[in-house]
Amino acid sequence: MRIRWAWSARRIVRHNVIAPRRLLSSQTEPGRAQLSKIRNIGIIAHIDAGKTTTTERMLYYSGHTRRIGDVDEGSTVTDFLPAERARGITIQSAAITFHWPPINQQLSINSTQALPETFNIIPRSSISHNINLIDTPGHADFTFEVLRSLRVLDGAVCILDGVAGVEAQTEKVWTQAGHYQIPRIIFVNKLDRVGAAFSRTVKEIGVRLHGWPAVCQIPWWKDGNGEFIGVGDAVYLRGLLWQGASDGSQIQAFSLKELETNDADFAAEIKKARVALVELLSERDDGMVELFLEHEENHLSIPGPTIIQSLRRTVLQNPQCIIPVFAGASFRNIGVQPLLDAVVDLLPSPKERPDPEISLEGRTGTLFQLLMGTFPSLHLPSDKGGKRSKIPVEIANIQACALAFKVVNDPKRGILVYVRVYTGSILKGCTLFNTTLHSTERAPHLFTMYANDAVEVDFIPSGQIGVITGLKFARTGDTLISYKGMNMKSQPPAPINSLQLRPIHVPPPVFFTSIEPNSLSEQKHVLDTLAILLREDPSLQLSVDEESGQTHLAGMGDLHLEIARDRLLNDFKAKARIGAIEIGYRETISISPSPHSSTLEKVIAGKLAKAGIAVSVAPVDRMSKTKEREDDPYTTIYKTEDGNHIIIHHPNLHRDYQSPGTSNLPPRLTLNTVLSALHAGASAALARGPLNGFPLASTAVTISLDAATHLFPETTSAALSMVTRSAVQTSLRKSNDESPGVMMEPVMLCTIFVNESSLGSVVQDLSSARGGQVLSLDGSDSLSSSPSLSTSPGEELLRINPTQIYAPPDPFSGSSASEMGYGADNNQRQIVARVPLKEMVGYLNHLRSLTGGRGTFVMNVDGFERMSAQRQREVLDAIREFV
Repeated sequence: MRIRWAWSARRIVRHNVIAPRRLLSSQTEPGRAQLSKIRNIGIIAHIDAGKTTTTERMLYYSGHTRRIGDVDEGSTVTDFLPAERARGITIQSAAITFHWPPINQQLSINSTQALPETFNIIPRSSISHNINLIDTPGHADFTFEVLRSLRVLDGAVCILDGVAGVEAQTEKVWTQAGHYQIPRIIFVNKLDRVGAAFSRTVKEIGVRLHGWPAVCQIPWWKDGNGEFIGVGDAVYLRGLLWQGASDGSQIQAFSLKELETNDADFAAEIKKARVALVELLSERDDGMVELFLEHEENHLSIPGPTIIQSLRRTVLQNPQCIIPVFAGASFRNIGVQPLLDAVVDLLPSPKERPDPEISLEGRTGTLFQLLMGTFPSLHLPSDKGGKRSKIPVEIANIQACALAFKVVNDPKRGILVYVRVYTGSILKGCTLFNTTLHSTERAPHLFTMYANDAVEVDFIPSGQIGVITGLKFARTGDTLISYKGMNMKSQPPAPINSLQLRPIHVPPPVFFTSIEPNSLSEQKHVLDTLAILLREDPSLQLSVDEESGQTHLAGMGDLHLEIARDRLLNDFKAKARIGAIEIGYRETISISPSPHSSTLEKVIAGKLAKAGIAVSVAPVDRMSKTKEREDDPYTTIYKTEDGNHIIIHHPNLHRDYQSPGTSNLPPRLTLNTVLSALHAGASAALARGPLNGFPLASTAVTISLDAATHLFPETTSAALSMVTRSAVQTSLRKSNDESPGVMMEPVMLCTIFVNESSLGSVVQDLSSARGGQVLSLDGSDSLSSSPSLSTSPGEELLRINPTQIYAPPDPFSGSSASEMGYGADNNQRQIVARVPLKEMVGYLNHLRSLTGGRGTFVMNVDGFERMSAQRQREVLDAIREFV
C-alpha cells in the first residue's frame, strides 16, 4: 500500500494523523535564536555545479520566496548584480537568512506518534533553526570571495556535478575549507542529466578529496535504468519519490517493505548502502560499535536518529575523515529538502566550533581564554590561596567582539559592513572601536541581510552574521569591539585596544591594467571610485608608476579585472580610459655590490632631521642562511610574499627595549618604531626595480643600524625611512650597473581535467607550444593526489583505494567500469603542470577547442622564476609596443 506524505523537515508526517503544531521555542526573530539553533553555512563548488540553483530551492522550500528563480532568466535572489545576471555566474558572495523548517511547520513533541517507527527521539531538523547561508562564487578569479566567506562560516555544503564529478576548483575550495577546519557535507547534483554517474563521483570523492564517502542516499532510477525520480535513504531505510507537484514540494515515501514488493532491486541496494554506512561509522565512532552490538549485529535494526548522531560526531572530528554524501537534482527540484535536514542535523552550531584565535599585544591565544582571564600574556593577581582572582574590569567590560569580513557599497544604503559576532551583542547605536585601525565609529543602523534586501534589527547577537551601515573606515579583516563606557573620543584601555581576531589572508594579484581619467577634472571622481572598489575587494590593488604617472589596477585574473572595469565605468559612471590587461612581472638583481652607507640631514616640517644607515643587497639564493639569526635578539627578519628578505641588524638595541629613549634610542622613539621605519623604507625601495621598474623579488636587503653612529638626538622615524629608501635604491642601481638584473615572470601551478581521448593533445600543447613543465599525469583511478591539495603542518593526506569505497552501480556504465566507479566514455585524467602565466591568458577557450568543450582547469601562483634572455627580450618588446 502506498501512502502520500508531505515533507516537513526530517519528518515524514501523515496528513490524517498530524497533531496540532506548537512552537518548541518562543524565538521568532533570527536575532533571538539560541546558539544551538543557528547554522552559519556556505555553498562551495566548482563553477556551474549548481550552487545558486540549489540555494534558490532552499529559499523556496523554507518559505522565504514564493517562486523559484532561474539562473538563465536572471531572476535568482542571490545573483542580483547586473554582471552576475548577464553572465549567469556568481561574482560576489551573497548572504541570506532563513529558517528550516519554517517556523509555522515545526514538529510538536505531542505529534511523535505521526513519525515512522525509527523516530524514537526528536531529531534536530524537526525544530526550526536559523540558517545564515552564503552563496560563494565558483570561478577561480574570485578565490578571495570564497576565502573571506569561509573565514566566518561554521559549516559548508560542497556541491558536485554528477556528470563532471570532482572538478579542479572543487579540490581547491575543499582544501581551503579544510584549512579553516570547517565540517563539510556533499550534495551530488545534476543526476537527471545524460551521463550522470553517481558511483564514479563517490569514488572520486574518496580519491581526490581524501575522505571516506558515507553514502547516505542513493539515486532512484525509474525501472532501474530510466530517468532520475528520487533517492533511497540509507539512514531511515526508505525511498523518497518526487512526484506530483512540479515545484518538488510533494514527496511520496515508501517503506522498505513496500519497496521490496514494488522494486526489489532498489530495496536490496538500500540495504547494502545501510550496511556499508554502519560499517564505515563503526571504524571511526565507538558509539556506533556499541549500538551495533546492542542490536545483535543487525545493521538494519539500528534506528535512523542514532545513525544521524554518529554521523554528526564523525563530521565534527578534526581532521574530518567521514564525508556524508547526498543525491539530487536541484533544477528538477529533487533532493533539496533532505539536504536542508542534513545541514541542521550534521553541521555544527557556533558553540560547537573551535574557539576563535586572537592576538593580544603580539601574543596569540583564544577569545575564550581572554574572557576567562587565562590568556597567556595576562598576569592577573592571585588571592592568598594561590587561585586566580576575579576577571579584571578591562576584560569584563568587553560587550561584543566581531570580525568585519566584507564591505559592500550599496546604492541605497551606502557602505554595508558584513560582520560575524563572536561574543556578546552589537547594539543599535553603540560605539565600536576598530582595533586594527585604532579608530572609533558609531553603528547607527543594524540589518539582517536577505541578499540585496535587508531588515533592520536592534542588535546582532553572538554567533550571528549581520550588517552595519554608517561605518566610514572599517575594512575587510578588521576587528570591531564594543566596550562599556567608551565614547567617540576614547578607546578601550591596554591591552584590550590591541585585541585582534585572526585576519583574512589576501592572495597577491598577478594581472594589472592601466586606468587614466578622461580629463583632469575627472581625476578625483575616478580615484574616489577606485577607493570604494578597493575597500570592497582587497584582492584588488592600486599602484602609481612614478616614472609615467600612470595608475595601475591589479587583480587575480582577467575576468576579475574585467568585472572591476565594468563596475567602474557602468555602475559608478566613472569617465576613464582602461588599458589592456597585462601581467605583473618582477625583477631581481644578479650580483651583490659592495655595502653602501648613507647619511640624511634635512629640514622636515621646519625641524632638522638627521639619520644614517648602512645597507647591502644580494640575491636571496646567494645569501648566507638566516635561520640561525632568527633567534638572535639583535636581529629582526622580515619576509615578503615576493620572496624578499629584509634583515635588520641592530647591535646594542635588544628586542625587549620598548620604552622611548632607552638604550641609546633618541627621544620619543621605541625599537618597534625604528624597525617599522626601516622596514617601510626598504619596502618602498623594493617596490620599483632599477631594470624596468617592476617590483623586486627574491632579493635580500641587509640593514645595519649602529646606534652610536647612525642615531642622533634629531633622528625621527621619517628620517630613518627616507635614508633607508635612498640607500637601498642606490645599492640596487649599483648592482644593476655592474651586472644587469633579470626579469622574473609568474609561473602558475595548473591542474587540468580532460577526457582520456584529449590527454595527448593537451599535454603536447602544454609542453611544446606553451613552454610548460608537466609534473604528473594523475589518472582518475590513481591513489595519488594533486599537489594543489595541501595539508596543515603535521597532517598527512588520507590515501584511499577506490575499490574499498561503497557506491551503488551506475545503470549506464559497463560492469568493469562500474566496479572501479568510472565510466569508460567519461574517464577523466588529471594533468598537473607548471606554466608561465603569460601562456595561460585566454587558455580556457583554447582548452575547450582541444577537448570538445569538456576540459576544465584551475591555477594558482606557484612563484616567480627567472626568464631566459630570449624570453625577456620578447616580453620587453611586447611591453614597449603596448606602451
